[in-house]
Amino acid sequence: MINNEYKVIGVMSGTSLDGIDLVYVKFHFDGVWNFEIIYSETVSYDSQWVETLKGLVSCSLEALKEIDFLYTNYLSLKIKYFINIHKIQDIDAICSHGHTALHQPQKGLTYQIGNMPHLAQLLEETVVCDFRVQDVALGGQGAPLVPIGDKLLFSEYDFCLNLGGFANISTEIGFERIAYDICPVNIVLNHYVKQLGFDYDDEGNIASTGTVNNELLKKLNNLEFYKAAYPKSLGLEWVDKNIFPLINSFQLDVKDILATFVEHIALQLALEINKKNDVSVLVTGGGVYNKYLVKRLQLYTKNNIVMPSKSIVEFKEALIFGFLGVLRLGNQVNCLKSVTGATKNHCSGKIFNFKK
Repeated sequence: MINNEYKVIGVMSGTSLDGIDLVYVKFHFDGVWNFEIIYSETVSYDSQWVETLKGLVSCSLEALKEIDFLYTNYLSLKIKYFINIHKIQDIDAICSHGHTALHQPQKGLTYQIGNMPHLAQLLEETVVCDFRVQDVALGGQGAPLVPIGDKLLFSEYDFCLNLGGFANISTEIGFERIAYDICPVNIVLNHYVKQLGFDYDDEGNIASTGTVNNELLKKLNNLEFYKAAYPKSLGLEWVDKNIFPLINSFQLDVKDILATFVEHIALQLALEINKKNDVSVLVTGGGVYNKYLVKRLQLYTKNNIVMPSKSIVEFKEALIFGFLGVLRLGNQVNCLKSVTGATKNHCSGKIFNFKK
């Protein structure tokens, strides 16, 4: 049985390694779900953790388990900091995505670090986490998981598009929600701009000075992933194997790499949102601040691109992982087979209770 109101902390760490997104949010149900973000904050990673997280895909399972333990402890400190600085007292649960270490659903494998049971003991709170594993066990992609939140919290938009480490999109087709990853975004752009000593390309200013390499652009657009039907999802392993070697083989200046990849992103996004006409597209995630990317996207579509409030732009995924936890606490469906390809709709996530 689901309650009418929950106050939870949603925690999200994405592949772009911007930091840990935390929101304290109140959810209220009165026939439909409503939410209010009360506090929100991004806690940046230090350089050591950035390097550790970047190297997860090359770690052995034994090494991953050790990092998992350390990351769970680290995560508890950041969540405690968030609780203390905002003097939060009323918490029904901490709902955490963790950080993706491995994602190979075709092999039945997904591993998010930071979801160990002792997180509940460290925080002295109920923790809901590890949302992907059950879906993969049921034959699903384990991703994306955000679309249930798009469906129940942002139903007024025809498309919900998130531009983070990867771009993913969700929409209704018939009476079913469908969603899938489109292409890499910040995971590639940030990788190359770091060669110039920057964490990210501010507003896409560097990319805007580059020249598009049409041969590279054509090869990027012809990658097999883009021809595959949904459900489909991407991970760092795919980028390491298919994107970086291809780009590096052209030996281009960074500004030209950025210009070419932004064009690639814009074209791939437009292909998806142009499947419907005269519709609204809610765009969130760090990529919203890349004005050059948004400008290129607007060039290729006539649909209405909607930029919401800053708190939604930056914290929508943390908000929705909080919501996934709420649905799990109420034993309600939070994973859709139409999205992930699992054998059935299901209620996913592990609940760890604080034992006094």
